[in-house]
Amino acid sequence: MKTKMVRKEIDLQNLPPMTDEQRVRLDALAKTPDSEIDYSDIPSLGDDFWKNAVRNPFYKPIKQVTTVRVDSDVLLWLKSRGKGYQTRINAILRDAMLQSMQRHEGSAKTKGAD
Repeated sequence: MKTKMVRKEIDLQNLPPMTDEQRVRLDALAKTPDSEIDYSDIPSLGDDFWKNAVRNPFYKPIKQVTTVRVDSDVLLWLKSRGKGYQTRINAILRDAMLQSMQRHEGSAKTKGAD
C-alpha cells in the first residue's frame, strides 16, 4: 500500500490567529494543576536512560551580576594572570562546584548500597 506524503510549511513569524475553540482549550490547559495531569502513558526514565546523556554542546549558563568580597592577595593573583580574571574566578568556582557535586553523588550512592 502506497501512502502519499503531504508537506506543509509554516511561517512561525506569521501564524494564523487562534480560533475561539483553540483559545478555550489552551486556557483550560493553563488552569489545570500539575496534580491533575495524567502521566500514565509516559514511561518512567530511570538512571539507565540518563547514564550516557550528554549536555547540549550549545548550552551556555546565564550569567548573573553579583558582588563578592575576595582577599586582596587572591584578587591580585587572579589579575596578574592577564585579562579575564572574572572568567577565571567563574571557572575556579565551577570546577569546585562540579567536584563537590561528584563527591556528594558518590557518597549518596555509597549510602544507598547499605
